[in-house]
Amino acid sequence: MTGTGDEHTVEPLSEAAALAYVHGICFKTGPPRRVGVELEWLVRPLPPPHGGPPHTAPHPPPTGAPTPSPWPTGTAAPQPSHQDRAGARVGAGTLRTAAAALRGVPLTSAISLEPGGQLEFSSQPATSLAACVRAVSADLAAAREQLRRYGIALLGHGLDTRPPLRLLEDRRYRAMETYFDRTGPAGRAMMCSSASVQICLDAGTAEPGPFGLGRRWLLAHLLGAVLTAAFANSPAVEGPWSGWRSARQGVWAALDGYRNLAPPGSDGDPRAAWARYALDAPLLCVRSAQGPWTVPRDGMTFRQWIRRSARTGPGHNRLRPPRLDDLVYHLTTLFPPVRPRGHLELRMIDAQPGEDGWIVPLAVTTALFDDAQASESAYRVVKPLADLATVGPAPRNSLWQRAARDALTDPELHAAARDCFDLARRALPRLGAGRRVRAAVEEFTARYVVPGRCPADDRPDADDRAATADRPDPLGATPAGPAPPDGGPAPGPPETAPGQQGEPW
Repeated sequence: MTGTGDEHTVEPLSEAAALAYVHGICFKTGPPRRVGVELEWLVRPLPPPHGGPPHTAPHPPPTGAPTPSPWPTGTAAPQPSHQDRAGARVGAGTLRTAAAALRGVPLTSAISLEPGGQLEFSSQPATSLAACVRAVSADLAAAREQLRRYGIALLGHGLDTRPPLRLLEDRRYRAMETYFDRTGPAGRAMMCSSASVQICLDAGTAEPGPFGLGRRWLLAHLLGAVLTAAFANSPAVEGPWSGWRSARQGVWAALDGYRNLAPPGSDGDPRAAWARYALDAPLLCVRSAQGPWTVPRDGMTFRQWIRRSARTGPGHNRLRPPRLDDLVYHLTTLFPPVRPRGHLELRMIDAQPGEDGWIVPLAVTTALFDDAQASESAYRVVKPLADLATVGPAPRNSLWQRAARDALTDPELHAAARDCFDLARRALPRLGAGRRVRAAVEEFTARYVVPGRCPADDRPDADDRAATADRPDPLGATPAGPAPPDGGPAPGPPETAPGQQGEPW
């Protein structure tokens, strides 16, 4: 959810130029060779060491000096209990300091903070699944060691069970909050309470076949429902998604009804469909060099911005014409379940439990896309699911709703998941996956897929809800509003380091 931008290029952008730009950059074709992953984590305070006083963040050490740890050398930091997970929060000031410390650690992944304090790790594109797993695993191990010095634990869960609370004061997030507030509370829950595993794969070739762009685009939107169901990990016991196994997916489906949906008409020409979709998406905001960013009140689309800014004469309020960097920024505010960014970004998978839970969705998805035999077979498995997705785009059609609500208790999704996981397990050795990755997929398959379960079925979230219901907000802030970080206001620069902004691909 990163994005920058106070500076504007000089030349105004024409409608034809905007369409040509999006059409040209959305899908970079070629044989699939690269894989990446973006991991969002909820954060929780660690319990105090040895039952002592609450942990406080250390003062930043001199450059290059290690930060002292409150736990004895060689011992693991204790993990948050259900009570800690349910109510306690990490303050914005502590998060900002910890994130700054992480950027001093030699990580290959880019680090960013999301508006509710979620930490995101965005890998660099790797040339193989094994290389991606090695790099990200090393980054997470180093990051956890650094974060525990600040009393912070990473929690793999798709949706925070507490009321959404925005911790970060960034003009992008203030504008986003204003925009989504017009259509209900789902926007704040998405911004401040959700966490995911996002898989990044090459778009595919211009030629037809299992690696063809058109085939991979369609596969992503059908297989995406199976992945949603298999990896559902955000159960809800109350509210509009009570009983859903992926309430996070329910939140995303309930957003504004355009920028969260798959583009219509993608079956024929995904490039042209995405270009039209992008220009006809309502503007989230118009950026400015000074002051708050403007959120249009009338749902003005990017195409309308181009046309209205060109109007002259009495009765027309002159709008600043959009420029190329406005279009580039606009594209970062579109959140469909599969987003083309040169590569394909699959955004439908809930954050997974455990330190290494993310490896299984990464491995399974990569195998089903980048092994030719598995990809062809997976397409045949999921193609009949298109009959369940005829009314409305993903994630608002019945197929995706069934996946989010029922997960693998749905008979059709369960059958598809069993076949797809079997294909992935057989493909992983051909992709050079190591023993650790193959064992993780085997264990997940036996524990969840074969019996028709998902990680959400393991979680005692009723206890978390009960613990949260009677607990005052630890920061003393109004839910879903900007929080005072550690007792003070939270103004500041954008929440990602300059060298880590944007798309690592």
